[in-house]
Amino acid sequence: MASSSPSNLETSSQPSQHDSTLARVLAPEDVRPGDYVALLDEMFEYPSFWWCIDATLLPPHELVRLRLLPRDDGRPLKVRGVCLPFVLAKEPRGTHRTLDLRRCRLARLDRSFAQTAWRAYKKKSRPRR
Repeated sequence: MASSSPSNLETSSQPSQHDSTLARVLAPEDVRPGDYVALLDEMFEYPSFWWCIDATLLPPHELVRLRLLPRDDGRPLKVRGVCLPFVLAKEPRGTHRTLDLRRCRLARLDRSFAQTAWRAYKKKSRPRR
């Protein structure tokens, strides 16, 4: 029976570059300056009289709420400031935007993934000469 030596076994507890990581959903009070975040979903509200599907079944003063996936494909944002329910976030191209946490959910990104994605988006948004 062959014995395996410790040098043959993988003993490193450090994640390799091929390991997957998870984005974690953040409660509004857990958002901190310096975090890399991405939008998970956004909520849109419409008056029921604009809602064509069942407008007759809903009272005219009632809101129809829809949670939709954002169109930015998980682009990383860096949190610059927090004053709940508002978050000031910087985009890779250098612009800033204010997020209202009553209307959207954020996920904290793994730092190494976020920095890699940040650099990729930053290069992509530079104007060509």
